[in-house]
Amino acid sequence: MTSSFNEKAEKATIARTERGLTIAGTRITLYDVMDYVTEQYPPKFIRAMLNLTDEQVNDALSYIETHRQEVEAEYQLVLKEAEELRQYYEEQNRELVEKIAKMPPPPGREAAWEKLQLQKARLRAKLEPQT
Repeated sequence: MTSSFNEKAEKATIARTERGLTIAGTRITLYDVMDYVTEQYPPKFIRAMLNLTDEQVNDALSYIETHRQEVEAEYQLVLKEAEELRQYYEEQNRELVEKIAKMPPPPGREAAWEKLQLQKARLRAKLEPQT
């Protein structure tokens, strides 16, 4: 069985490491690329955001397309693990975050603190559902 040139290039660009499927020579995983793919960003944007070459992006997108089920299944696991970690650390730090929120403004920064609190209140009002 002979592999096409494209498959050989793709295999040279994509490697499985302890972090999962990665773009060879980088710390960027295909799951990082998938974040942008699922949001339908164009390849040029992905290239710029992840500081990749056109070849790296094209090979990554080609690999994702060719192995869609495998990559999608791993991506869903990565998302699940990330959410579990977020929830764990949010719970671990809940008391600390509440304690910090109750602290008074730093000395000499009361005016800036008040302005920040007003901006936060306005943002919360915009984000709350209208009744």
